[in-house]
Amino acid sequence: MLSTITSGAVYGVHSHLIQVEVDVSQGLPCFQIVGLPGSEVREARERVKVALKNVGVRLPPMCININLSPADLPKNGTMFDLPVAVGILISLGKLKQEMVRDMLLLGELGLSGELKPVRGVLPIVREAAARGIKRCLLPAQNAGEGALIEELLSVGAGDVSEAVAYLSGEKQIPPAKSLPAGVCTGEECGEEGPDFADINGQQGLKRAAEVAAAGFHNLLVIGAPGSGKTMLARRIPSILPPLSREESLEVSTIYSICGRLQPGEPLKRTRPFLHPHHTVTDRAMAGGGRIPMPGVISLAHRGVLFLDELPEFKRETLDILRQPLEDRQVQIARSSGSYVYPADFMLVGAMNPCPCGYYPDRERCRCTPYEVKRYLNRVSGPVLDRMDICVEALPVAFSDITALRQEESSSRIRGRVMAARKRQERRFAGTGLHFNADMGVGEVERFCALGGEQLRYMERMFSCMQLTARAYHRILKVARTIADLEGSERIEEIHLAEAICYRQSDRKYWV
Repeated sequence: MLSTITSGAVYGVHSHLIQVEVDVSQGLPCFQIVGLPGSEVREARERVKVALKNVGVRLPPMCININLSPADLPKNGTMFDLPVAVGILISLGKLKQEMVRDMLLLGELGLSGELKPVRGVLPIVREAAARGIKRCLLPAQNAGEGALIEELLSVGAGDVSEAVAYLSGEKQIPPAKSLPAGVCTGEECGEEGPDFADINGQQGLKRAAEVAAAGFHNLLVIGAPGSGKTMLARRIPSILPPLSREESLEVSTIYSICGRLQPGEPLKRTRPFLHPHHTVTDRAMAGGGRIPMPGVISLAHRGVLFLDELPEFKRETLDILRQPLEDRQVQIARSSGSYVYPADFMLVGAMNPCPCGYYPDRERCRCTPYEVKRYLNRVSGPVLDRMDICVEALPVAFSDITALRQEESSSRIRGRVMAARKRQERRFAGTGLHFNADMGVGEVERFCALGGEQLRYMERMFSCMQLTARAYHRILKVARTIADLEGSERIEEIHLAEAICYRQSDRKYWV
């Protein structure tokens, strides 16, 4: 008897529905799976046989053939265990085919019959809902993840016996509840993170961080050891605007594929903050592997990627960032196919100006000019050109450390950032853009138009600073963000001047 079960598989951040076709017939006993199965899928034969035996279902000595259609797509992972087991039970006449019509099934089986959670449920369920499927049967720990898609009912089972009882109508399992549509900020989620009020002085750094957060601009901070570079970077998430519902689903999809969603929290509700060590490998940064998986830059999607001690990273690793910073995605090509992962992140870098950290203070710096140049050249020109804002962290004065004044808190700064974000939402309505940093050349010409005086000012700056076309457009995007923070509809000369100042620090060191 032939049975068909709907399941799914993940390819990049997208997914395909897979039809699990099971045929049980008389003949020499066998159990074979075809349709480009990976090693994990082929091992499902043993897991399914033992799991069914341990819940009281003994497979007769018959020929069991399973086809995963479409057969030209490679299948990996353990999510096909439950569909295979249910398909066999239908083919043996223990369940009815009608019970799984318009239903998606995913799940890994333990030898005891326990249903274990699997990766990539969220993108598969989204694809199933788009294809008109109304229900899904998942492991209990994945049910909340499936419930994020409100168009279909998500039911979770603890083991294969409970799943069979539900499909046969012997047991009713209430569907998992979906989370509310709103997405909370860090404070509303009860998170107490580092606050900008902890930073004494450094008003210029705080202003640069505020501008970067408001427009989602890349930020590079250069300064001597102990000047507050890392302290500032770790507080940037506290002033970023919260994730929208759609952004939250995008981030949750990536973390679902990597198996990084926390139990009981199927939806990522705060922006990611990734800070890899400088020994990170190229593959870990970009993604890849035998079965390609998202890397660090994709896990930082819609959030912050903080690279502390920037020149300590391998130059080849830093150069990997060049294409994702422009295209907002990373494409991994393997013999099994090409995989595209989103990589729309805010890059924050912190670095010393030389190996000892005190250049250009020649009274304290022990480095030779060659050592300084060699150290700075670990950051390539193309990477440096993609940094929208480059600021210098000056040593903190004693009076700033001992001052009794109350420093501005993250909540107040976030209020201004949110106001600027609202202006960007209205400006970019219907365009698919989220922040000023997302603008391409066409959008810059449309939304960052300059008046006559401002245009002549930029013409002089372009010539005397020898700017590239990329740097010119990035200055305009930063100026647009500064104008948004000031509540101005037009970009004025003072906004352009501040944006240009954020390109001066790199010229001081990289000459």
